[in-house]
Amino acid sequence: MRFFTPFRHLTRSKLARYLASQNPKANPMADSKMSFARSAPANDWLVICDFDGTIAHVDVTDGVLSRFALPQWEAIEADWKAGRIGSRECMARQVDLVRAPREALDAYLDTVEIDPDFPAFVFDCRARGLEVVVISDGIDYSIRRILQRHGLDELPLASNRLQMLGGDRYALEFPEANPKCSAGSGTCKCRVSSRQASGRSRLLIGDGSSDFCLAAEADLVFAKDKLLTRCIDQRLPHRACPDFASARRLLPQLDRLSSRGVDRAANRNINPVISLETLVNG
Repeated sequence: MRFFTPFRHLTRSKLARYLASQNPKANPMADSKMSFARSAPANDWLVICDFDGTIAHVDVTDGVLSRFALPQWEAIEADWKAGRIGSRECMARQVDLVRAPREALDAYLDTVEIDPDFPAFVFDCRARGLEVVVISDGIDYSIRRILQRHGLDELPLASNRLQMLGGDRYALEFPEANPKCSAGSGTCKCRVSSRQASGRSRLLIGDGSSDFCLAAEADLVFAKDKLLTRCIDQRLPHRACPDFASARRLLPQLDRLSSRGVDRAANRNINPVISLETLVNG
């Protein structure tokens, strides 16, 4: 969230709307523009967590590349950012440039921190009967090793698969790729999450461009950074969620939603969360 915008620029009515939107308990009508079907238990939801920049504080793959890849990886990254190649091609070519003994790779991964509230968030979800899955366009080996330090390596994971070629060389496999993916992602989050949800509503927690496609399909998004901006611009059902401490506080809202989630057709042209930026700029 952008806290530098002075509150004095808001009219009294706009300030009231903003404060109410950030504290729905204080205003029972804060969700009045959202249409829901019948009440249902929260375990009718599948909780989908992105990894890089969401569970982990950093983009782990970028950390590996910046430490161990030949310099050409940056030119490949520039091609991806310019839209000339998809993320699947980008990552395959970049991982091919990595030169690191496994011991050096592990040593780096063991320094990566995760959001300190993520383990408690998983516990909260399980207490509510919610299944938590990790769906990432990152690398399975990195994710598993990092989660293992926190006793969470048994979480269901869908991601790109690291192949050990021996010595200091690696390659990527893409077991969850979708040839029809418009973004050319290595892991198609939309298809994987749809299969795993088995009719349940989908809650996405994420931060970046790899989450954009799924955010358009998910029933609700807990978003930050680029994904929050995307949700605001596209008027997608969302809550601003800078960390998993915030996600823990937001979880009880699922109790009020239905097994069918948000009626997206009815809410296509409204923004369920009022942002301070939106209020200031009208």
